[in-house]
Amino acid sequence: MACKNISLRLLRSDHTGCLISKQQIRQLSIHEYQSQDLLKQFGVPVPRGKVAQSPDEVRAIIEELGGRCVVKSQILRGGRGKGTFDSGLQGGIQMVESPEAGKEIASKMLGHRLKTKQTPSKGLKVDKLYVVETIKYHDEWYLAMTIDREQYKPAIIISKSGGVDIETMAKESPEKLLTFHFNLTQGITAELISEISRALRTSVAETKNLEQILSRMHSLFVSKDATLLEINPLVRSSDSTFTCLDAKFSFDNAAEKRQQDLFALRDVEHEVSEELEAEKYGLVYVRMDGNIGNVVNGAGLAMATNDAIAHSGGASANFLDAGGQATKETMMKAFEIILRDERVKTILVNIYGGITRCDMIAESIIGAAKELGSLRVPVVVRLQGTNSEEGLKLVEKANLGLHTESGFGDAAKKAVELAKSA
Repeated sequence: MACKNISLRLLRSDHTGCLISKQQIRQLSIHEYQSQDLLKQFGVPVPRGKVAQSPDEVRAIIEELGGRCVVKSQILRGGRGKGTFDSGLQGGIQMVESPEAGKEIASKMLGHRLKTKQTPSKGLKVDKLYVVETIKYHDEWYLAMTIDREQYKPAIIISKSGGVDIETMAKESPEKLLTFHFNLTQGITAELISEISRALRTSVAETKNLEQILSRMHSLFVSKDATLLEINPLVRSSDSTFTCLDAKFSFDNAAEKRQQDLFALRDVEHEVSEELEAEKYGLVYVRMDGNIGNVVNGAGLAMATNDAIAHSGGASANFLDAGGQATKETMMKAFEIILRDERVKTILVNIYGGITRCDMIAESIIGAAKELGSLRVPVVVRLQGTNSEEGLKLVEKANLGLHTESGFGDAAKKAVELAKSA
């Protein structure tokens, strides 16, 4: 259970703007109000709040909560606070002083599209608002429970500097973020709490209250098959108690059969359309923040490909796992889905041919490229495995303008170069 400054390898933003460990897997993301409800069920302190779907409901909730409230747009994307509505309203999170003011603000939010750095260019329609009471607090912390895939261990990430963009902090002030690995079965032990307390220099009261929150978060994490529980900010009051003001949670898609009640919360309207379409064709698509599209086979190779791109100075726009389906139709659908993303400047196809030979995979890539016609971005093809040399020669001889590389690092480097020169 070593405490350490968090390394950037543990961080990335998904389409919701959450901090998550670099697990390229399909996950269920739920709305903030649903995450807060889960915290409440597990005994974690949260402010009072209710969901509204009309301006009149917003007014009634504000009256019930005492007058001054925060009105929050519910979309499955990050950057709400700095977003813009098509109504002209600036900010997807609004502080209101009275029920009537809340009703007026709500009319400019509900039924309107909110555009943020994480949404499609046209924004996302807001059909629910989370109305929350305001509380007094002393300072803001950051707290997350996730999985460190490189260490194969669950991790607690914590900082006394919360309420800010966590990726920016990790890059600019990494010393402010601390990571504590722990045993999932043993949970939140006295030894772990002592280690956290020493590192953060918390008081006796703070330590006691933090232990209670971590223990209950651990119960939620395990029982619900979570991949991320992120609280930002976790606020500390003058009496050393903590309250979770905002929460973003994600859960392992593979647990759907075990977690049917949880997956019933799924909001398909707010999910990434590319992910939903890929799912229909047996593909796995995960949107990321860069401009290099990826087509791979296997989650392990996907993670390695994204790391290689990052090592070469680039960033992935997605990963798309084609699995064992290397047909022309599969490759066509993969290219179509990736090319819909206007951010994509180049595509890296990185395929390992095991049972399926690389020459057959090459034929599928060539067939897809011919069928789709002129691709709007350059494509780098790297094949490794059975008949890889033959496969690369086929791609070269096709004269379709596809770039070929046999080396892993060379392929990533070429993709980054092409993206930067686009």
